[in-house]
Amino acid sequence: MLRKGQILIVETDDLIRKLLERWLTEAGYAVGFCSPGASGADPTPDLVIVNVSTPRNAEALIRSLEVKYAAPLLVVSARFRRGLGASVELARRLGVRKVLPKPFTREELLAAVVDSIEGR
Repeated sequence: MLRKGQILIVETDDLIRKLLERWLTEAGYAVGFCSPGASGADPTPDLVIVNVSTPRNAEALIRSLEVKYAAPLLVVSARFRRGLGASVELARRLGVRKVLPKPFTREELLAAVVDSIEGR
């Protein structure tokens, strides 16, 4: 099967990580994982999907991932709510391509992945 690209997932919740892996591999993406702050072999992903559990720590986590990987970032978080201007502004300030509020559907995830990789 022809792969669409490499996606790195930074997610501490096993259930969410496995769900993301299943949806993304079914859609044709190669998937890798890392934990926040982990070191080791650095893949060269086309996209990094990162869970932000608290907005207070978001900036430090985002900056560390930007330094480590030259790839766009897609933030997923239960802390960001649909339609809240503050969440959109924080995403702009952090320089992430997209913020996908939890819960999200498979279709919403895949649309956000495509938008993030293509730079929309």
